[in-house]
Amino acid sequence: MKHGRLRVLLGAAPGVGKTYSMLEEGKRLREEGKDVVVAIVETHGRAATSGMLDGLDIIPRIAVSHRDVELTEMDLAAVLERHPQIALVDELAHTNAPGSVNQKRWQDVQTLLAAGIDVISTVNIQHIESLNDVVQQITGVVQRETLPDAVLREADQIEVVDLAPQALRDRLAEGNVYPAERIDAALSNYFRLGNLTALRELALLWLADEVDSALKAYRTEHGISNKWEARERVVVALTGGPEGETLIRRGARIAARSAGGELLVVHVISQDGLRTPHPQALADQRALAVELGGSYHQVVGDDIPRALVEFARAANATQLVLGVSRRTRLMAAFTGPGIGSTVIRESGDIDVHIVTHSAAGGKFALPRLGGALSLRRRILGFALALIGGPLLTWLLVSFRTTESITSDVLSYQLLVVLVALVGGMWPALFAAVLSGLTLDYFFVAPFYTITVAEPLHLFALVLYIVNAVLVSYVVDISARRGRTAKRAAAESELLATVSSSVLRGEDALQALVTRTREAFSLTAVQLRVGDTVVYEDGESHADDHTSTIPVGERAVLELHGADLESSERRLLTVIASQMDAALEHNDLAKTASEIGPLAEADRIRSALLAAVGHDLRRPLSAATAAVSGLRATDVTLSADDRAELLETAGESLDSLAALITNLLDVSRLQAGALAIAAEPVEVAEVILPALDELGLGPDDVELDLPADLSLILADPGLLERVIVNLLANATRFSPAGRRIRISASEFAGTVEIRVIDHGPGIPADRRDVVFIPFQRLGDTDNLTGLGLGLALSQGFVAGMGGTLEADDTPGGGLTMVISLPAVATGSPDIPGALGSSDAPDAPDSPGSPGSAAKADA
Repeated sequence: MKHGRLRVLLGAAPGVGKTYSMLEEGKRLREEGKDVVVAIVETHGRAATSGMLDGLDIIPRIAVSHRDVELTEMDLAAVLERHPQIALVDELAHTNAPGSVNQKRWQDVQTLLAAGIDVISTVNIQHIESLNDVVQQITGVVQRETLPDAVLREADQIEVVDLAPQALRDRLAEGNVYPAERIDAALSNYFRLGNLTALRELALLWLADEVDSALKAYRTEHGISNKWEARERVVVALTGGPEGETLIRRGARIAARSAGGELLVVHVISQDGLRTPHPQALADQRALAVELGGSYHQVVGDDIPRALVEFARAANATQLVLGVSRRTRLMAAFTGPGIGSTVIRESGDIDVHIVTHSAAGGKFALPRLGGALSLRRRILGFALALIGGPLLTWLLVSFRTTESITSDVLSYQLLVVLVALVGGMWPALFAAVLSGLTLDYFFVAPFYTITVAEPLHLFALVLYIVNAVLVSYVVDISARRGRTAKRAAAESELLATVSSSVLRGEDALQALVTRTREAFSLTAVQLRVGDTVVYEDGESHADDHTSTIPVGERAVLELHGADLESSERRLLTVIASQMDAALEHNDLAKTASEIGPLAEADRIRSALLAAVGHDLRRPLSAATAAVSGLRATDVTLSADDRAELLETAGESLDSLAALITNLLDVSRLQAGALAIAAEPVEVAEVILPALDELGLGPDDVELDLPADLSLILADPGLLERVIVNLLANATRFSPAGRRIRISASEFAGTVEIRVIDHGPGIPADRRDVVFIPFQRLGDTDNLTGLGLGLALSQGFVAGMGGTLEADDTPGGGLTMVISLPAVATGSPDIPGALGSSDAPDAPDSPGSPGSAAKADA
């Protein structure tokens, strides 16, 4: 019998649309003439999902009774008897009720596959066995329903049903995932934006790993032994020329061909390399590299090909992109193979791409003279003297006459000048001596002897050698000065790169350490303050040469790698000065951060004085006036007047007492002297007294407190004051006829209490401000406080080890969320495995035993 095929839709979290997509695919296959049935689908009350069932054949569920609770499961026998081509089976990781044929739904699916029935199923990333601990770290929820990795990996097809985290939160807030009473808890707990982002990344990475495993299996099955590079690290070499943009874009395209491809752009600063006539070009190319997702690097090296290859190997590069040489053919004929040829020869297993561009050389033109004199240039100078001298002698001897001595001398003089231009002083001096001896031997009588009959001829030969030496000396000095100028430009460019790294927001000291290691091709660089390494980059090796550069009077820059020349050490001294300045800047920033709290305390003291001088005066003045009226003997007061004055005095004195209490609490919070006696507390025991204090009843407040909510660790008195403050604010801003709602939920060892209103809310940019002392929204009156309520509430909750945050109420309004640690009370009676596997937290699953109980205040 033909074995069925399994297709799994993988989601990062509940609500991304797995079941909807499965039903949509089932309808499409049915329209194509396939026999499709719905074996089991969990709609979770979602209208859109339920609507997709219309037009599909549904196999009725079978009822299973467990502990007097009736549960429904997939009727495996009915599906096998019906034997469709394709069965839609939702929630592959679901645990069947006791008494079912199989313990797990995936075992039911294996039975269907063995019967030759194709299956389309769904699963969330949190239910994969190997990721169970990772998901718990991310969300704080232990998943009781898991699916063995092997079962999922044996699927013939796995697809990710993806939805952006914020889009999922919006879908949840609109009531498209969970019922209204579960929305607030879900948004604040499992469906936090960070949680969803991490789960989404986990799902995509798991699938990428599965694709890689499938690729390996394919290569093994087909006997393919060659390594396939699925991920590329591409290094693009820049000269600073106009071709740089073309090379970067080509490298970016190469890197983009594989998942996780990385683009690195490098520019080698050298003494004899081609340099851009427009310094802005490198800055533009650097910006382009960053824009395309790459990183920019700069190194110093005399030998450009070697520097490029070493950088590529250090970066574990798989591809190296170079531009076609901008040298002309004539220049190439004089100077030999270019950078590209050398890099290809030394690259080893790194693939090298030579990219043509509009600035490539090709036309014949005179070579540029001058420049730094490398060893290669000196060897070429000696070679020109050894080859050009005999050829010139053969030519001149062939046409020798008694009157040709002047032209012969000038010809050899030209040869010496050419040798000086190519190889500098020492090859030119060698050519001058050699040509002088040749002139004496072949062109000065007596011929073929190293003797001079006329003293005047000897003097002429001496002048010839002196002239040759002077010309070569001038050429050599010019080349040395050119080399020095280019070195200075390279150093300036390096310092500009370091400075720009700091200006772009990178950590100044880390950027300096990193750029120092890259620029001088060191294996490791460490910045030490005393015996402590505060910043480092790279890894040192046992055979590295180690040297140090002082950084001010308190730090040392330790260098590991090749020994540096004196000129490089001079540049390092400049970088060390910048490091010293950066260290000083860090010290100043630290001092400024210490001054910040003092300034804040001073601001609060100033506001406190202003409050004492203004806000306390109103109730005090009102109480004084009322008492004075009562004591007056020249005025006869009626009973109603006397009662009104007494009420005013009592009201003002109560307000004054509350204000003074808040001021004292603020002072204790600022001084860190707030006494907190935390103990296990029931949430209801704190909420009900707060409602009584404010005189709020069922018409004003709706309570939603789960029956199995754990105790919380809190100070009952302080927590009651917090809830009173939050309820007072909610009552003040809630519209008439809309009840305030107090709900509680438990998540990952934390109990969250929410005070929810449907008032105007607080703008997002004001949510942090309202927790600052002496901040108030709206007008004030005789009963309005100093703007300390939320500040005190946040301080009290923080003192109890919790948090107080402001959030939006779905549909409009403000939700204040108190998070406090829960006291462990044991496990629920019914395991969450019997609930829905599409719910992130089993106790909150719809239809689960022990669900939340609602009550009015």
